[in-house]
Amino acid sequence: MNATTVDETAAVSAKRAEAEWPTGDVAPVRHVGRWVTTVAGVLVAAVLIQSIATNPNFDWPYVVENLTAGPILQGLLMTLLLTAISMSVGIVLGGVLAIMRVSKNPVARTFAWLFIGFFRGTPVLVQIIFWFNIAILIPRISIGVPYGPQLWEIDVNQLVTPMIAAILALGLNEAAYMAEIIRGGLLAVPHGQQEAASALGLSRGRTLSRIILPQAMRVIVPAAGNETIGMLKATALVSVIAVSELLYSVQAIYSQNYRTIPMLIVASVWYLIVTTLLTIGQGAIERYYGRGFDGTKHGFVRRFVRNLNPTQTRKVR
Repeated sequence: MNATTVDETAAVSAKRAEAEWPTGDVAPVRHVGRWVTTVAGVLVAAVLIQSIATNPNFDWPYVVENLTAGPILQGLLMTLLLTAISMSVGIVLGGVLAIMRVSKNPVARTFAWLFIGFFRGTPVLVQIIFWFNIAILIPRISIGVPYGPQLWEIDVNQLVTPMIAAILALGLNEAAYMAEIIRGGLLAVPHGQQEAASALGLSRGRTLSRIILPQAMRVIVPAAGNETIGMLKATALVSVIAVSELLYSVQAIYSQNYRTIPMLIVASVWYLIVTTLLTIGQGAIERYYGRGFDGTKHGFVRRFVRNLNPTQTRKVR
């Protein structure tokens, strides 16, 4: 086939394509259903907002007044402190348990499996009450010579305060969940990565910290972010043992003035604010570890608007 024949064939193909898809007879695809549902959603939201804003039983002036009240801010700080400490305990201990779960040591795997099964299988509220009453089982802790004098002794009631009981319950319970999250992230990394690192002469610890874990973070971060937000809300459970976190502070106020709904709104507003900030931080961390994997570069609002009217075309007949 010579060059002239090739050119003629290309010209015929171009004319045929133009006949089947005329360039002047195209129009953007109209997604009417998306716009209808969007307008309906906006109308429903407007009705709800108008109802909430005009209902005098919400007592919005009192809500605004108490958002920055001293006891509320102190309870908020305690909630943030509990969340940070408990998540730190959960992440560190969960990482150790995850490594034990994937290790070749059967004793380590069995211990980690039993720990995770116990703390995931019992309600966190039960664990909080249990640690708060641990002194019933172990009144005193002592260190000394066997069958000899005691060198050190302490009352468990003084050692396990309500704050310590809350941290133990929340932290150990979170460690069980984080262990499975981290284990899932480690298993998501292809085994060939570890084989390649071994071929380069890297130790197992260096392979884990430099090769496996950075890749596993792409899987771990979204679930860990959800656990952090869940931990923030789970701190409200420690109000049953009189830890002065946000909900306990709110309860102390409305038990005196009986303005239950406005004070619960105060707590909900602060939970929503902190949760929103945590979600924004989680998104930033996900984008950092998702470089090269996730092509999403735009924010939620911009993606939403673009999806309402995507740049697709259809042939007009």
